[in-house]
Amino acid sequence: MLKKIAAYILISLIIIVTLIAILAVWDIIQVEDIMTKTFQSLFILFISAVIILFVFSVIIKEDKD
Repeated sequence: MLKKIAAYILISLIIIVTLIAILAVWDIIQVEDIMTKTFQSLFILFISAVIILFVFSVIIKEDKD
């Protein structure tokens, strides 16, 4: 269940970034500040996801005996 939710969130983020990039190619929006902030936000989300994955896999690891 958690994997599906994370996958849908990542897919929606990819679609949003793609739409911003397409609008920038057609000069509908100016992306100098938008793309920088978008990539910084995605980097922060990536780092937090790595930390959460570490917590789930190491600290809250289920013992299967």
